[in-house]
Amino acid sequence: MKYKMLVLDMDDTLLTDDHTISEENATMLFKAQELGVYVVLASGRPTPAMTTYAKELQLDNSFMISYNGAVITDLKEDKIIFEQTLSQQQIHELYDYSVKSNTHIITYVDGKIVSETDSEYIEVERTITGLEHNKVLNFKDAVKSAAIKCILLEEPNYLKQVEIDLKAAMPHLSVCMSKPFFLEVAQNGIDKGASIKFLAEKLNILQSEIIAVGNAGNDLTMIEYAGLGVWVDNVDPELRDKGDFIVASNNNHGVAEVVRRFILN
Repeated sequence: MKYKMLVLDMDDTLLTDDHTISEENATMLFKAQELGVYVVLASGRPTPAMTTYAKELQLDNSFMISYNGAVITDLKEDKIIFEQTLSQQQIHELYDYSVKSNTHIITYVDGKIVSETDSEYIEVERTITGLEHNKVLNFKDAVKSAAIKCILLEEPNYLKQVEIDLKAAMPHLSVCMSKPFFLEVAQNGIDKGASIKFLAEKLNILQSEIIAVGNAGNDLTMIEYAGLGVWVDNVDPELRDKGDFIVASNNNHGVAEVVRRFILN
């Protein structure tokens, strides 16, 4: 099988634990691109927190999926070709839900992380994205328009229960885990799998010609959609049997292994 698109989650998949791309991964991704394969970054991250990595991998002729599939950017044209937001009302409802369920909540306004509270988990998001944290007195007053997504944040075991409850309480929204302490919420029908489908149809690439690589719950839809769905070894345990292959971990150049085994052969 000749694969034409390689879709990569970033944190805990392409990136090592110190948020860098290993030389081994970069080398193999350049080789994949030389063969004409589209290398597509697909992350829960906001778009600005991905562009440096796209430049490092010289993905100038490719596309980038951010906010868990809610935004697709054409890197060659430097323009957004798909965007889906949560309404102000939906975000306010999620805020009320977060208060009731005792979780932190963040969203993104004017390129900044917005929350009413401080938390070690919000600090993780700030560190990962490099975005400024705007702590506000009143969340609803600060969110006066639509935004791409929200994240509910809390201790992992507790958040698992919140995930079950939120899916039942708001079945009209897309809810998934990106890290054990990040519960991501986006508009209905928004996920990485749906965005890959949109992109593949635009580029006339068949489902069977796509490889997707991930590690977490927010990657599951793209792992299931792709012709070849691959987990890195540090995948969340409950997802291990839901892909086609498992390769080395994010710290042991699992992405390079995917290119070597399935694209260069």
